[in-house]
Amino acid sequence: MLHKGKHLLAIGLTSLAATAAQAKTELTMYYPVSVGGPLTKVVDGMIDQFEKQNPEIDVSAIYAGNYNDARVKALAALKGGQSTQLSVMAAIDVHELKDLDAIVAFDDIVETDEERQWLNSFYPALMENSQVDGTTYGIPFQRSTIVMYYNKDAFRDAGLDPEQPPRSWDELVSMGQKLVKKDSNGQVERWGAMIPSTGYPYWMFGALAKQNGEVLMNSAGNETYFNKPGTVEALQYWSDLGSKYKIMPQGTIEWGTLRQNFLEQKTAIMWHSTGNLTAVKKNADFDFGVAMMPAHQQLGSPTGGGNFYIFKESTQEERRAAMKLVRFMTSPEQAANWSIATGYMGVSPAAYETPELKAYVKSFPPAAVARDQLEYATAELATHQAGRVRKLLDDAIQSVLNGQAEPKAALDAAQNQAKRILSRY
Repeated sequence: MLHKGKHLLAIGLTSLAATAAQAKTELTMYYPVSVGGPLTKVVDGMIDQFEKQNPEIDVSAIYAGNYNDARVKALAALKGGQSTQLSVMAAIDVHELKDLDAIVAFDDIVETDEERQWLNSFYPALMENSQVDGTTYGIPFQRSTIVMYYNKDAFRDAGLDPEQPPRSWDELVSMGQKLVKKDSNGQVERWGAMIPSTGYPYWMFGALAKQNGEVLMNSAGNETYFNKPGTVEALQYWSDLGSKYKIMPQGTIEWGTLRQNFLEQKTAIMWHSTGNLTAVKKNADFDFGVAMMPAHQQLGSPTGGGNFYIFKESTQEERRAAMKLVRFMTSPEQAANWSIATGYMGVSPAAYETPELKAYVKSFPPAAVARDQLEYATAELATHQAGRVRKLLDDAIQSVLNGQAEPKAALDAAQNQAKRILSRY
């Protein structure tokens, strides 16, 4: 009987060991997909590859609309006690997520010198929206700058050099006027340029402000500079493109349909995320180019896009597994493949040293424009109470573009309200 008991104990211990060996670390990741086309297949492919290399980790990706949807759903899941370890959310959410005490610093997860080196391997311009007071809370992944797409065939049609896109605000106006095409009834068939003013108006405005030598906020996220003279002048210029120079439609221009307008040749130039690059390349039935944004005082674009964040509501084991996934997806090889598949930039210099991305950039030079523009980039508008502050600026911009307010009055009001909101930080 004793022998039988020992035998049963041995069987029990063996099955416990087998269960432990089979027990996987399970990760749930929220991911925004409506920002640059159907990315689910690309992300799924990366996860499959990761799981093959790491059979002890099981990853479930929950796709959740745009950045705002991903943030809302991930935070709701956490609040509801659902197991959620990481998410890709907007880089500009960093202050808000930190204020909510929802995320953990990567500096607190890394253990080795090699892991610390990895934290320092990304483009510094991308880290401006990933760090707070020198501590890393987000890892760049789905990152972008705004770039200028232009229709080279339309340039030829207008008697312009297709290899010389506008490099200044003045050239955007003069070339834009030549690019406007009307039918026999005087109706516009093709606009000179379009800058989207729904969805992310503050983002486009960040570019115009930077081009005029201004930034919209400080790095601590507790001060905004919406009504500086250069910023007011930038909004006046944006408004004038439609109302005075007539190179683009007056009023607001939809973010979501602009790419289609460009592909249907309803505009010769569009300002949009580099995340649209692969979709434009696949679908344009005309010769197109991609260029840096035009300068006024200087060149400039804000960075944009999403970071990986790891939630505090996770065990040490889950954090280590989540970081392993983040390291895999941001590795030079994966970042290179991601850039080729989507148009988003490779997030580290090492990505552009891979044979794949080197060859791709050589065969398709537009793939390097967003990266080259990082030299002139600034952080995207990120503050405490980010949603409220951004909405103040978005509403001010749209009221001016719709002809309901003057730039100075609209930006003064937005600045005063933002100052009140941020005063307690």
